[in-house]
Amino acid sequence: MNDIDKNLSQYQVDQTCLHEKFPTHLHEAAFWESLGRAVATFGFLEEVLGKAIFALTATKVYEEHEVQQAYDEWLPKLEHALKDSLSNLIDSYEKSVKDHPDVLMENLQELLDNLREASKMRNVLCHGSWRPPDSNGASIPFFVNRQMMIFDTPIDSQYLDQIQQHTVELICAVINTVAGMGWQFPGSTGPGKPI
Repeated sequence: MNDIDKNLSQYQVDQTCLHEKFPTHLHEAAFWESLGRAVATFGFLEEVLGKAIFALTATKVYEEHEVQQAYDEWLPKLEHALKDSLSNLIDSYEKSVKDHPDVLMENLQELLDNLREASKMRNVLCHGSWRPPDSNGASIPFFVNRQMMIFDTPIDSQYLDQIQQHTVELICAVINTVAGMGWQFPGSTGPGKPI
């Protein structure tokens, strides 16, 4: 131990002095509500993608000699649909759509691009550390992705509400992939033939 270390005092955070809502106390409650609703909508998107993967793989017609292999691969595919991250779910959804001969989508690549962009924003919202808001109520979350890119866009409640609504549009587009073939989307009471 060197001389500097011997002279250092030890300290601890006095939690009794922290604000009741620390570290979220500097933002308005409406900001946190908007953030929570956006994050929850992304969670629902993940569920919908998993159900779409199930529906697309369950309704694909196989040749007689393909049935056993498809059946053997189905359970692991469905298990992944339950536990995979959003980016992996998007990849599985893409493969399921492209492998299904009855899916007719003119804008599939646009939907996939939008899903992947939304996935990037989801990571910022879920994993960012929210800095104090500016005078307009906007905050730049501290977030660095795997490519070492630093997120630097101020986000306020209105921005979060727009993200949430855009995610709803993506959810509907994914559901339409299944419903557009005439199948009832799993877990819904919507129109179409139950799977």
